[in-house]
Amino acid sequence: MEQITYKLEVFEGPLDLLLSLIAKNKIDMSDIPISLLCDQYMDYITKAEELDMELSSDFLYMASELMLIKSRMLLPRNNEEEEDPREALAAALLEYQRAKQASGILRERFNEYGARMAKETDEITPDKSYVADHKSELLYKAFMKVMNEVKVTDTEAKKKFEPILKKRTVSVVSIVENLARRLRGGRKVSLGSFFRSAEDRLELVSMFLAMLELLKSGHLILEESAKEDENGVIDATSDVAVSLDPGADIAELTKIVDHN
Repeated sequence: MEQITYKLEVFEGPLDLLLSLIAKNKIDMSDIPISLLCDQYMDYITKAEELDMELSSDFLYMASELMLIKSRMLLPRNNEEEEDPREALAAALLEYQRAKQASGILRERFNEYGARMAKETDEITPDKSYVADHKSELLYKAFMKVMNEVKVTDTEAKKKFEPILKKRTVSVVSIVENLARRLRGGRKVSLGSFFRSAEDRLELVSMFLAMLELLKSGHLILEESAKEDENGVIDATSDVAVSLDPGADIAELTKIVDHN
């Protein structure tokens, strides 16, 4: 018949074994039943010896300590304020429990960060090849000096912008409406007379843009009133006239120009 072998759990030390027994029995660390704990501890030592497990001397030393505490607990106490024989053991177990919990956290951190390498910060020297090293106070003084020398007031600034703001505006829509009125009833207007009616350059630009938009939409018709000269050139200012398409409408023309 084949011999049955048993395997006991391996512990790192006697305190590790005691914590396992405390967790298994759900023992309160502040009131340890030393008799129960001592019996289970000795039972583990006996089984380990039967299985020829090598235990360190720490396990045997802890067994003697548990036996001593158990015997002291059996003795009557003369004074209630006398030290509890289990107090030192409980303190050692609590300290070991905290260390074990901390080791678990550190093990997780090591598994996550252990293979990483941190590069030290490189010292980058400032490049002063093109920028002079000035203090902020000197820059502020230079700025205030310029401001005092210039002394540009709000009134002077407004005077410089008033000519631009007061300049009249000529819309392309108004040019189209004016041209459409001149071309009513099939009348024609030469390009020369049309552009010469401009009062200034601003109005001339608006008239040119209006002419381009109307020609692009097909509502304005160009007609040559003279033949080419001997060089094959036509004088657009005098020999070319414009007229409206018969179906054109002033409101429709202004909408086209205003949309564009």
